[in-house]
Amino acid sequence: MRPVLCFGEALIDFLHQDVIEQDKLTLPAFRQYPGGAPANAAVAVAKLGGSAKFAGQVGNDAFGDFLQTALTQYGVNTELLVRHPSAKTALAFVMLDDTGDRSFSFYRDNSADVLFSSQQVDARWFVDSPVFHFCSNTLTTADIASCTREIVAQAADQQCLVSFDVNLRHNLWEGGQANRALVNELVFQSHLVKLSKDEFDYLSDGQAESFIAQCLAQHCELLVVTDGEGQIEYYYQGHHGQVIPPKIKAVDTTAGGDGFIGGMLFLLSHLADPIKALSNRQTISEVIAFASCCGAIAVSRPGAFPALPTFQAASDLHTQTGFNSDAIRQLLQGKLL
Repeated sequence: MRPVLCFGEALIDFLHQDVIEQDKLTLPAFRQYPGGAPANAAVAVAKLGGSAKFAGQVGNDAFGDFLQTALTQYGVNTELLVRHPSAKTALAFVMLDDTGDRSFSFYRDNSADVLFSSQQVDARWFVDSPVFHFCSNTLTTADIASCTREIVAQAADQQCLVSFDVNLRHNLWEGGQANRALVNELVFQSHLVKLSKDEFDYLSDGQAESFIAQCLAQHCELLVVTDGEGQIEYYYQGHHGQVIPPKIKAVDTTAGGDGFIGGMLFLLSHLADPIKALSNRQTISEVIAFASCCGAIAVSRPGAFPALPTFQAASDLHTQTGFNSDAIRQLLQGKLL
């Protein structure tokens, strides 16, 4: 089993819980949770039993302490987590609607995570040829985008599987809209790309078929498009498949995508050649089915880190849903490519 190295933002999610009335005021109550998409993915891998590392930067403040402690408590290796001497840890306030879907308000201007530089990368990052994972929130400013480009190039040079969960947050970008060309530049450089249906529609800009063809003509080996509780679509050279995820009542969708990609990365990290496996029809359908169970469990609970499933919980739902549990056992034993 190789490690999974997740790079990017670790931040505080203040999750809206309820409101109280006091002296003519309606006061929202928020609970502090550890979060940040790449950090969530690292915890997802670790809780499933994988080897996870997190690389990024938080402030030398109480929130940074909280995040480092939380990552460590869930078994994530934090030797590559840096503490900035003056910049603050990023914050996000998360509002939930009646279906558990969320909206974000970020406090991330010159926060510690976006001040990370490529000079902080060293030889330890790519020991043991990790699976390398990142998201688009380290593309939102010129400096952190340049840094991310350099790190992705290093990962590719070291023969790592490069995984990109697009995870667009348009309100983090100047003008309130993600830079489509920049995000697609990184899509085309990654082996595994996971997008929501909304993200796919935005990045393909109404040209779905040509966009898929362009992705697969570059470095992309597998394109996975999720749609909440709807059908998951996936594409690789010469093949288009679907997986129907388990039905589950959503409470908080914050970590659903991170649980899903974490499930994929966990299984792929067990394979001798995870890049080659991305174009193996049997393996990928089984990996996506298992990952869909991980994502489903994550949205059934509040918060991010605490909501992510253990391997036993994911396996139980996988079996209950009628997926092929023998295939997952064979994959983990190296008997399935």
